[in-house]
Amino acid sequence: MPPRPLHALALPPGPRVLEAVAAAIDGGPAVLPLDPTASPAVRARQLAALRPQALVDADGVHRLRGGADLDEDVAVVIETSGSTGTPKGVELTPAALLHSATATLSRLAATPGQQWLCCLPTHHIAGIQVLVRSLVAASTPEIAPFDVARLGTSSADFVSLVPTLLYRALEADVDLTGFQAILVGGAPSSPELLRRAADAGARVVTTYGMSETGGGAVYDGVPLSGVRVAVDPDGRIRLGGPVLATGYRLAPELTAAAFVDGWLVTQDAGRIDPVGRLHVLGRLDDIVLSGGVNVSLLEVAQVLGTHSAVADAAAFARPDPEWGQSVVAVVVPRRPVPTLVELRAFVSDRAGAAAAPRELVLVGKLPTLPGGKLDRSALSQLGPSTAP
Repeated sequence: MPPRPLHALALPPGPRVLEAVAAAIDGGPAVLPLDPTASPAVRARQLAALRPQALVDADGVHRLRGGADLDEDVAVVIETSGSTGTPKGVELTPAALLHSATATLSRLAATPGQQWLCCLPTHHIAGIQVLVRSLVAASTPEIAPFDVARLGTSSADFVSLVPTLLYRALEADVDLTGFQAILVGGAPSSPELLRRAADAGARVVTTYGMSETGGGAVYDGVPLSGVRVAVDPDGRIRLGGPVLATGYRLAPELTAAAFVDGWLVTQDAGRIDPVGRLHVLGRLDDIVLSGGVNVSLLEVAQVLGTHSAVADAAAFARPDPEWGQSVVAVVVPRRPVPTLVELRAFVSDRAGAAAAPRELVLVGKLPTLPGGKLDRSALSQLGPSTAP
């Protein structure tokens, strides 16, 4: 068979994207969804690196020069890291996408015809998977950008969110009880956020996965049907099974490093408890060495989030001449505004002295990427301490 063409989609979430994804799964042109609001410089970098044969936008289909062949088994290419470095294209087959969607619907006890709300960007795997699940369920998704008020009035049965969007909904007292399940992934959810959601009657299912696994592959710590999970001696998580991507487009060295012997070698740290549940401890580069002690920035953020004067929190590390790296707490405060001394004692008591932040930055809201995930690059650029 001839190689399958790859069409870049510079389209807003909507019926045209859904139709293109459905056609790709059925054997039509593969699709490379791109952010329709990206700057010309970012778009040019993406097209140069991933070399689709055509660009589809609101004005139609535009043929491109320099397009590269695509394996006939690939249906969707998800672009990652394009705004901060060299774009990578994760290649996903129809089989991987459909297995993930079918396993998800089974895990959620979904019935044919039940509807999904698609409020995440469809140039990310989470948004694409909502569309694929809708195709498998033979239902028409409700597609609309995230809006707190709309979330509370949606008639959909299921929705996927990132933790930041769930937090905003809870802060706005949105009624989330109408959803049969709310998938929350893309970043770790703090215990406090999950407790608040449960108290509000929301049925939250935490998910762990990435573009390379076709979206969420582990739900509430339990792998989806067919998915394999292992943790290396150094704490690194590996994932395997029929949901895996085939590799990175036009990047054989990156593919060989990440996909090894049927496993995806992730950049995340985790552990498997005695009953077999996976606990994700954060990215390996979120484990920092401060004063000779390993500190999990995720744990610091989670502990901060349980303080009564903290509405939301994150943590990062700065180079420190004395400690090697020092922890910086970034906090969205409640009243009364907490002090650094107060938060240091609070974290030290619950996570150990090495985890206690040495700086405090107060912000109105945490910096996020367009899809709602925490913007770690922007976080690390925040200024010096704003509190004693």
